[in-house]
Amino acid sequence: MRRSGSNRALSTAALAVAIPAALAALVVALAVVATPAAAQAPSGAPPAVGVIKVSKHPVTQTERFIGRIQATARVDIVARVTAYLQSYDFKEGDEVRKGQLLYRLEQPPFQAAVEANQGSVQQFQAQLANANVTLQRANTLLNTPAGQQSTVDAAKAGQGNLQGQVLTAQAQLKTAQINLGYTTIESPIDGKIGRTNVTAGNVVSPSSGTLATVVGQDPMYVVFPVSVRSVLELRERYVPLGGFDAVKIRIVLPDGRTYGQPGKLNFIDNTVSSNTDTIALRGTIPNPPLPQKGVDSVVRELYDGEFVSVLLEGAQPVDLLAIPQAAVLTDQQGSYVYVVGDDNKVARQTVQLGQSQPPEVSVLSGLKEGQTIVVDGLQRVRIGQAVNPGPPAPSAADAAEKAVK
Repeated sequence: MRRSGSNRALSTAALAVAIPAALAALVVALAVVATPAAAQAPSGAPPAVGVIKVSKHPVTQTERFIGRIQATARVDIVARVTAYLQSYDFKEGDEVRKGQLLYRLEQPPFQAAVEANQGSVQQFQAQLANANVTLQRANTLLNTPAGQQSTVDAAKAGQGNLQGQVLTAQAQLKTAQINLGYTTIESPIDGKIGRTNVTAGNVVSPSSGTLATVVGQDPMYVVFPVSVRSVLELRERYVPLGGFDAVKIRIVLPDGRTYGQPGKLNFIDNTVSSNTDTIALRGTIPNPPLPQKGVDSVVRELYDGEFVSVLLEGAQPVDLLAIPQAAVLTDQQGSYVYVVGDDNKVARQTVQLGQSQPPEVSVLSGLKEGQTIVVDGLQRVRIGQAVNPGPPAPSAADAAEKAVK
């Protein structure tokens, strides 16, 4: 019985050793059979890719800057005389017209000053008239035994003194009339008026500061700083094409909308900012009223001091190399495309890109007109690999256009 149990134990152990050995042999056999098959498998055909020829397209060159809207005219309304403020005759935030009454100051003291000076003028004019008669009589008697030269001289001196007093009185009258005119304060420009800083019943004077501010509304300025390097580039690009007339301005509003009215560049500052190494450029842009229903006040799109993006565009498009944005890849070394040579092999080509106008982007350097680049199947391309070039697949926009037709 002991021998029988020992035999069974030996048989189990032998079986445990034999099974892994058999499995290992089977794996080796399969590997030997499979390896030649894999080695003898035919290589795949070159991957199919969509390609295009690089060509020049008309492109509107655009540069983007940051700027602010500024009013073309801005006036701080101040008092010219010291008086009580009786009333202000405008609605805060409304647009006012040139010559429109804004503030009315107390007038009686100034009217009294005018009348007093008018009396002085009349008094001295009457005295001057009498002096003229006296001088004329003295000149007549000078040719008679009763006349004396001293009498003529005294009459002439009296006449001159009164002439000066008349002029002084007239000047004082004019000053009084001017001060009376200052008691009604009118808007010197067309524009939008802000809130009043002084209410009726207060005494105002030239030292009271700004009563209210009026800013012009149409047109507006847009002012934006440009680096000196960019200014030189813009000068080289646009001066031969007409200078200011060769560019136009568009602005992007804070909510991302492109403002519908184009502007015109009209000024380049003559000094470089020492802090930022920039030069201020300025353009004018229309700011017409927006169509409104049921609203009494005028509403306009642009506001003085508004923060905007400025697009400086060429007035006429120029021919530049342009390629689809889909053909451009980017890594740590920069932007590049896949160029297909005459042998249909792919090579990497680094490019310097200019501005983009989706779905295309301009190429400043790295490509030449007539070269072939890959635009479809970029994920199947390897550098140095041969490809099977063909026309690119139509874009979704092209497909939709064909479907409509």
